[in-house]
Amino acid sequence: EIDAAGAAAALVAAESVLIVPGYGLAVAKAQYVVAELVDELRKAGKKVGFGIHPVAGRMPGQLNVLLAEAGVPYDIVYELDECNDDFAETDVSIVLGASDTVNSGALDDPNSPIAGMPVLKVWDATTTIAFKRSMGSTGYAGVANPTFYKENTQMLLGDAKDTASALLGELRAQL
Repeated sequence: EIDAAGAAAALVAAESVLIVPGYGLAVAKAQYVVAELVDELRKAGKKVGFGIHPVAGRMPGQLNVLLAEAGVPYDIVYELDECNDDFAETDVSIVLGASDTVNSGALDDPNSPIAGMPVLKVWDATTTIAFKRSMGSTGYAGVANPTFYKENTQMLLGDAKDTASALLGELRAQL
């Protein structure tokens, strides 16, 4: 587990950040705070992008619309097939309210109910910071997510908007 100060320190040290939003971002209405976070990172010279899964949220395109509504530039929002290979060269991946769409079990566990589903390979980044309400919560499929237990994953627990706001404050203090 990591706190907002530790997550901010990881972002300050990073050169590249790839954010994967999910339904949790939508429920928490965290898109505006996340847009501010991205602005701060980009002003600090960080390469920042978003990786969007085609079925993220409750309807196709929901996350794209929320990010556009918050003023996130279109040219840093990538579809799964445009960015999945980039995680291996990414310093920090941030999972913000997503679960099934970043579940490594879809690729690693042939007995998983979501086996074979394309997922964003956030675990290939040097460090993954996952925002979740609690460790007990699962995605829509109700499947445990081994990504959240990998050695390079740090959990930032709490409401996505509140946690992102705390992270933004810490980031501003550390930049």
